[in-house]
Amino acid sequence: MLRFFKLPNKSLLLAACAACIGGTFQYGYNISVINAPTVYVQNFLNQTWRERYQTDVSPDFITLLWSIIVSMFTLGGFIGVTIGGTLSVKLGRKGTLLTNNIFALLAALLMGLSYPTGWFELLIVGRLLTGINAGIAICVQPLYLGEIAPTAFRGAMGMGTSIFITGGILTGQVVGLKELLGREEYWPILLSTTCIPAILQLLILPWFPESPRYLLIDKGDSEGCKKALKQLHGVADCDGEREDIEKEKNNLVGVQARKPWQLLSDGSVRGQLITIILLNAAQQLNGINAIYFYADYVFKQSGIPVDKIPYVTVGTGACECITALTCGMLIECLGRKVLITGGYTLMSICCVLFTITLSYQNASPVVPYLSMACVFAFILSFGLGPGGVTNILTTELFTQTSRPAAYMIAGSVNWFSFFFIGLLFPFIVIGLQQYCFLVFLVICSLVVVYICLVVPETKNKTFLEIQNEFQSSNGSKVSSTDGAGTTLLSTTSI
Repeated sequence: MLRFFKLPNKSLLLAACAACIGGTFQYGYNISVINAPTVYVQNFLNQTWRERYQTDVSPDFITLLWSIIVSMFTLGGFIGVTIGGTLSVKLGRKGTLLTNNIFALLAALLMGLSYPTGWFELLIVGRLLTGINAGIAICVQPLYLGEIAPTAFRGAMGMGTSIFITGGILTGQVVGLKELLGREEYWPILLSTTCIPAILQLLILPWFPESPRYLLIDKGDSEGCKKALKQLHGVADCDGEREDIEKEKNNLVGVQARKPWQLLSDGSVRGQLITIILLNAAQQLNGINAIYFYADYVFKQSGIPVDKIPYVTVGTGACECITALTCGMLIECLGRKVLITGGYTLMSICCVLFTITLSYQNASPVVPYLSMACVFAFILSFGLGPGGVTNILTTELFTQTSRPAAYMIAGSVNWFSFFFIGLLFPFIVIGLQQYCFLVFLVICSLVVVYICLVVPETKNKTFLEIQNEFQSSNGSKVSSTDGAGTTLLSTTSI
């Protein structure tokens, strides 16, 4: 048990932070920072339209323009994730992360210039570019973290993705407060602050090496791999990791990085693909967006003044961030399966309780406070497992040549689900009201059953061991290879 309390090499932690600050931190930051200036940007749209065309514009059209600006982030994310895997093979994991900052810097420039130039179209293009940046980051950064981490710390390092997403959301909420940049005159500066994480990454990440696995397996650079391992893991601990990478390299001799369509047609990894598709869809469809939608209503019902609600919302962001940190500390001790199953189980319970408390909101003065407790409990449960473990499993269920394509598929499903729930969720709430959480109860419960029956524990196992065990646990026979010369257990039925 003492091994779990051993800290990773300092250089490894700094490399992870450098990758995350310009990676998934940007994703979280740009999701939340757009909320604070909503009214101010809509006023700008109205003013710009009137000055340009000398006519008033209807509130519905202003809402449409605002919706387009917000939704461009999702479209950009989908574009980014579809090219992220290819870029990570051509430019390397580190090279792609550094190049990706071009999109963030351009976005910051365009959004900052939108107000002085009077061109609201720059906001649309800027949000599209922030989405592309986020899509590439959420595809490539977990790849980099999973490949630079030693086996014993792979889960904890992989939690960097979730920790920095929640950290980005919290930072966006704090910076958007009126005491900082949340006032009307500051909104162009607020949207332009997306350049700060990009600049930090450009200054820090070049001092750290490329992924050792990418260097040896994809590029055949043995000396570069050795040097990278020494810097990241220290001289004493690099030999064991090098042997593991060499084994995987020998099992993948002559195999090029695979394309998404090649992965989709490969029956030997069908079980893993179904798993990451289901988990990534569930990550968006499990009700976390509904909780945030109802949060303001619950806070108002609890007697919190309207002007104080943004500060309570910051509390929800802090809650999710702390839970992600806690999950990072527990994941190597409890394992991935326990955390993600426990998280979805607790979310299922919260769905039931939240439905009941919302149905009887006016029955007693105590009920609104119970609803507020359900909000925080649901967010804590999400951060404890589904929020962080999903990305780690995408890394661990595939070997080197399949991993970039797997992330492209998983990311596409995640972004499409994000778009789908954003489009249909208002209609679901109008139609079902508080009973919409019964739909999320079914989704969370089904995911728990699937994980218990199908997904093996991946803690402290090499990528090849995980792939063999996954297929073995699903009633497979040793009969085929993964196309890399490695005899694996092929799934005959799922």
